[in-house]
Amino acid sequence: MSTTTEFERSLREAQLRVTRPRVAVLGAVRDHPHADTESIIRAVRSDLGEVSHQAVYDVLRVLTDAGLVRRIQPSGSVARYESQLADNHHHLVCRSCSVIVDVECAVGAAPCLTAADDRGFTIDEAEVVYWGLCPDCTTQNT
Repeated sequence: MSTTTEFERSLREAQLRVTRPRVAVLGAVRDHPHADTESIIRAVRSDLGEVSHQAVYDVLRVLTDAGLVRRIQPSGSVARYESQLADNHHHLVCRSCSVIVDVECAVGAAPCLTAADDRGFTIDEAEVVYWGLCPDCTTQNT
């Protein structure tokens, strides 16, 4: 099955209309993990031609609300988007170049961490961001 067909099926399952901008944004997010909105706009425009900033922002909001993409925003960073959703993974962020990479769950199955006191919450997800220097920046700083 083609990726476009998979995207179309995902949109329909989420009870969303299938549109070229929605399919293009899903493709851009899949092809450019942790991309910011401007990067996604460039990728969508290279696929579709002219499309407005607002259209891409609207599509990202709809796809995020529908659970088809995940929005992350590490402290001090613009919003980033990814398509890896259901695994409750965490992120490594470089303090120098701002690269973001996925890292597997800290321990065990979702939510990966157990709160010392859940205060009555039913916890289904833990979000962890590890900060440091990526290998390239570490090499440059030594």
